[in-house]
Amino acid sequence: VLSEVDFVAAEDTRNSARLLRFFSINKELVSYHEHNKKSAGERILARLQSGESCALVTDAGTPAVSDPGEDLVRLCADAGIPVTAAPGVSAAVTALTLSALDTHRFVFEGFLPVGGSERAARLAALQSEPRTAILYEAPHKLRRTLADLAEALGGERRISLCRELTKLNEEVSRTTLADAVTYYAVAEPRGEYVLILAGAVERDV
Repeated sequence: VLSEVDFVAAEDTRNSARLLRFFSINKELVSYHEHNKKSAGERILARLQSGESCALVTDAGTPAVSDPGEDLVRLCADAGIPVTAAPGVSAAVTALTLSALDTHRFVFEGFLPVGGSERAARLAALQSEPRTAILYEAPHKLRRTLADLAEALGGERRISLCRELTKLNEEVSRTTLADAVTYYAVAEPRGEYVLILAGAVERDV
C-alpha cells in the first residue's frame, strides 16, 4: 500500500520516514496528528478530490482508534471518497487475547477522561459494566488510573496490564487492582499500557 499511494499522511513523519527508508519506498510524507487534524485533514481531502491517493499511518496503534484518523475518515465519507483499511495489529484486541479474562463480550473505553465530573462518571459506569473493559493508559498516568479504578471498583477486581505489546520488552501482568496499585507504588511504569479489566459480576452491581 505504501509503495502504491501518491503520498503518505503520518502521525509522526520522523518515525514513518524510517519505515519508508527501510523498505526503500520514496514517497512524500505529510503531517497529520491530533493538533493539526483540521487544517491537515482539509488539505489531504483536497488532494484526494483531485485524484491522488493517500495512506494514513499512525505510531504504535491503529489509525482512528485512540489515534488520529477518525476525523479524516469522516471527511472522506462525507465527500464520497472511498476509504479502506489494511488490517494489522490492534493493541486492544492483542491485549484482550492475552488477558486470560472473558473475551466473549467486551467494550473499548480508550483513555479515561483526565479529570472532573466526566472521569467520575466514566468510573461510575464501569462499576456495573458486565463486559470486559479495554482501556489505554500512558506510563506517567498509570498510578493514578489504577488507584482511581481500585477506589471505584474495589481492589479485588481482576485486571491484566499489558505493556509494550509485540516489542522486545512485552509484558503481561494478570493480577487484581489492589495488587497492581501496590506493585506500581514501587515499580516505575514504563511503556504504553493496555488495561484489560474484568467485568462486574452480579454481586458487584
